[in-house]
Amino acid sequence: MPPVRTVPPGTSTKPGSNPRDELYTLVVHTNFVQVPVTVKDKNGRMVDGLLSTDFSVFENGTKQKLTFFSADPFALSVAIVLDLGMPDAAVQEVNQTFPALVGAFAPYDDVALYTYSSTVSQVSDFTGATQKLAALLNQMKSVRGSNNGPAVLNGPLANGPVINGIPVGQPTQPVNTPPKEAHVLNDAILQAALDLRKRDRTRRKIIFVISDGREYGSKASYSDVLRVLLSNEIQVRAVAVSSAALPLYDRLERLRLPKQGYDNILPKYTYATGAGQPYAKLMRNAIEDAYAEAMSEARNQYTLGYTPAPPKTPTKSAKREIEVRVNHPGLTIEAKDAYYPVPAAR
Repeated sequence: MPPVRTVPPGTSTKPGSNPRDELYTLVVHTNFVQVPVTVKDKNGRMVDGLLSTDFSVFENGTKQKLTFFSADPFALSVAIVLDLGMPDAAVQEVNQTFPALVGAFAPYDDVALYTYSSTVSQVSDFTGATQKLAALLNQMKSVRGSNNGPAVLNGPLANGPVINGIPVGQPTQPVNTPPKEAHVLNDAILQAALDLRKRDRTRRKIIFVISDGREYGSKASYSDVLRVLLSNEIQVRAVAVSSAALPLYDRLERLRLPKQGYDNILPKYTYATGAGQPYAKLMRNAIEDAYAEAMSEARNQYTLGYTPAPPKTPTKSAKREIEVRVNHPGLTIEAKDAYYPVPAAR
């Protein structure tokens, strides 16, 4: 307990004065930083049995003193984000995996469900991963995705009968431009993050996205959403399906075309928040296996904690860069690469 300060005799608050004028202003710094860490060997298997002395954490280049370490599993608060804007065949493939999705959670986890395409909808608030979640997902099996295949914009089927290259009844061949369909992945992750930040801090907060990763038309930018995630210790984990799971597709994962959005923005989120690479899966059995593996990794990460030491070189940026090292050769680490400190409470 801090020392109790008393006032000298005869100097009590005068009658009629505002007692708040006599109070001290206490500033409480709450920037205890928690860093979940996954350690894997060269074969991609998780490595357990490490101690706090096996890790080093640097913030903006300054080594930090660890004041908390745990290898115990965490209860999870998970926001499932389902992409309903994918081709219908991909949506139906995902629908068949819902029993395995429910089975990936423990009885003490709490789970909420969101869907998105051109808009975002919250299907359910956070609840135990029990029969209620299973019933909601079972109802969603009837939901259809977008139409398979591109629209017919030219050729003999586009505009009816054609004579000498000119459609019958029209002087010239029209030019059809397909509308660009919104695919608001940023907005969906943001809404899930704003709800997740209210959950108990003793739980590990996860946004679990099942999507092809396309992003176009969101009101929120990637950088703005990432700031919310890093300020509230939220990880994004993902199962990339449909076109995002095709071989060699990862070469285009960070590509952004002007006025076309991102082809697959999921890796940007997962790497930045410490979840590593998304699980790229095409077949039903592989998707089901990815659910269990993703939640197991999230639950069983090492947890490092520290109170930041003053940086060697002061910086005006609020963002703090983090680097975690493990003192064993041949091992790789997955951890968030930055965070934003919480303002001091007064």
